Amino acid sequence: MATLFKLAITAETVTTVSTNPDVKRFFYTVDPQHIASEVLTIPATAFIDDQDNPVTTITEVTAGNGYYLLFINGALQQETLYTVSTTDVIIQDATNIPEDALVTLIVTNFVPNADSNTTIIT
Repeated sequence: MATLFKLAITAETVTTVSTNPDVKRFFYTVDPQHIASEVLTIPATAFIDDQDNPVTTITEVTAGNGYYLLFINGALQQETLYTVSTTDVIIQDATNIPEDALVTLIVTNFVPNADSNTTIIT
C-alpha cells in the first residue's frame, strides 16, 4: 500500500513599495514675443530651473506614471489648455495672460521600487 505524503510549508512575505517621485520645476516670465495668434509658445530654452540654470530640454512625463502641472501667476491651469514637449510648452488662448506673468511648469515622474522578502517558517 502506498502512502501519500503532503508537504506543508508556512511562509511569511513582507513587501516594501516606495513611489520615489522625481519632481522637476521650470520657471518662465511671459515675453510678448512668444505670443502669436493668441497662442503662447514657450521654448524650452526660455525656462530656468530651481537653481536659476538655463534649461535646454523639458523633462517628459513617463506615460502612465507621471503628470504635468502648469501654473500662471500661481493659478493652476486645466491640462486641456496646454501641451508640453521636450522642446516647448504651448498655451492656447493666451490673450489674457499679462506680460511678465510667471509661468511655472512642474513635471512629476514616479520611479517605483518594490522589494519582497519571504521567510520560510516551517
